[in-house]
Amino acid sequence: QVQLVESGGGSVQAGDSLRLSCVTSGLIFDKFLMSWFRQTSGKGKEFVAGITWSGAKIDYADSAKGRFTVSRDNNENTAYLQLSGLKPEDTGIYYCAAAAYTYVIPKSRSEYVYWGQGTQVTVAT
Repeated sequence: QVQLVESGGGSVQAGDSLRLSCVTSGLIFDKFLMSWFRQTSGKGKEFVAGITWSGAKIDYADSAKGRFTVSRDNNENTAYLQLSGLKPEDTGIYYCAAAAYTYVIPKSRSEYVYWGQGTQVTVAT
């Protein structure tokens, strides 16, 4: 049984930082690309950042560039998303997802086969 479990969300002030974790089990972690999506108020899940199995390729949404950092530890079967310089518009539920791609980081939700349950991030002004 495949499980992706996010943690690390919380309520913070604008400008603060958070580190989200996504612990996986039941899958061969280094065979999967890992990405983070978020669902903000009134919107569907949108791509935030992704990292290929080796970490050789990384991609970010424009809203994340320069503020967020995605990483992974294949020995720990865990993906991370470091959030810095948080803004109120970053408020939402953050999800990790796994896709069986090698070098292309898809931004469409439909390309991902496994999802976590999400972790809430709330940023106050």
